[in-house]
Amino acid sequence: MRENRVTNQRRQGSAGAVLGAAVVAMGLISGTFYIFSCGVMPGLGRSDDRVFIEVMQNMNDAFNNPVFFASFFGALVLTAVSAWQLRGTSSYRWVLAALVLYLVAFAVTSVVNVPLNEELADAGDPAKIADPAAVRARFEDAWLTWNVVRALVSTVAIGLLARALVLLGRGNGARQSAYLDPAAGSSASR
Repeated sequence: MRENRVTNQRRQGSAGAVLGAAVVAMGLISGTFYIFSCGVMPGLGRSDDRVFIEVMQNMNDAFNNPVFFASFFGALVLTAVSAWQLRGTSSYRWVLAALVLYLVAFAVTSVVNVPLNEELADAGDPAKIADPAAVRARFEDAWLTWNVVRALVSTVAIGLLARALVLLGRGNGARQSAYLDPAAGSSASR
């Protein structure tokens, strides 16, 4: 019996560590989307068309690095692993809801923002673009709109993960032993 309790504590500790890492990764990504929505893009929006295109091309290129990808993919993988580890607990539904929301942000990134970034890169050297205003117009509003969507859903997702972590920390997220479940009655002792 003591061995099972120790195993359950280790399992819960492992689940807590993965959930904590998911919270951090989600926070990093949510913060990235947020800062683009409220600071980077409004500031960049004050630039002329060629500067806007050049800076966005440079930033998009700079984001192709292992540190960013670790948090971008890590938020997805860690949240999915956490959901699997916490199935059957009261934390599960919170983590699952966060996973669904982050899948929305991930899909928006993959289907909308990255293709827009690639189109902007394909426009070429900003100094040689014949109509930089048209290139910017095709990019800016759509990218901004969908980035706000990513920021909102990933921010809600981090809130859901935080709630799951609180529940797990209180012990409410742990699986309840059949011996402690009043609904099991005396059949649990058999």
